[in-house]
Amino acid sequence: MPELGLSVIIPAYNEESRLPETLRRVSAYLSGQSYPAEAIVVDDGSDDGTAAAAARFHGALPVTVHRHPDGANHGKGASVKLGMLAATGAYRLFMDADNSTTIEEIERFWPLFAEGYDVVIGSRAIAGARITTHQPRYRELAGRMGNRIIQALAVPGILDTQVGFKMFTRRSAEVIFPRLTIDRWGFDVEALAIARLNDWRIREMPITWSNAPGSKVKSGAYLEVLREVWRIGRNLKAGVYQ
Repeated sequence: MPELGLSVIIPAYNEESRLPETLRRVSAYLSGQSYPAEAIVVDDGSDDGTAAAAARFHGALPVTVHRHPDGANHGKGASVKLGMLAATGAYRLFMDADNSTTIEEIERFWPLFAEGYDVVIGSRAIAGARITTHQPRYRELAGRMGNRIIQALAVPGILDTQVGFKMFTRRSAEVIFPRLTIDRWGFDVEALAIARLNDWRIREMPITWSNAPGSKVKSGAYLEVLREVWRIGRNLKAGVYQ
């Protein structure tokens, strides 16, 4: 592998309590691998001690903390973009600060990159996936209905666009993320739409996922995503991502 094999980007908003354990798990796992790695925590304008908790962390894995220049909350999409473009790894994974999908799941991803895939995404919707703690029923139903709209407007054939566990090669990340226009929840769909437009090979991979308590995703986020998906469809037709 190149000098730095993997960058792990963790966007975090008011995650003072959950972030240290996630960093501990990530550090413990990656310190036992044959490739060098780094973690990048992007503090998305938190008003608790998120940045300090990340800065205090001492483990085998180098951890750096980034913030938006104005220190404000810009959204998960903007934070992942900032981390991806600050990263130097040959492979770049973003995962959630609540550890809903644990770092060990990347074991399933490496063989797909060896086959030539450029983007590998965790999925709860394909055979082999395990959900150990479910979301409330209404959220699961909203997610399924929303995915039908997402497929129709932006990324047909991708069954689960919203899991916060997606991995990119350096080449694909450096093409996709500078073109993102959506700062909040719909950025996953936009990233995949841009990947498709540029003929990057995408593969969904079943993962183990657990709904973590204290989710930052509010009910209104589903409607926000759908508005953003409509915008992505309009952008695709207008050639915005070319």
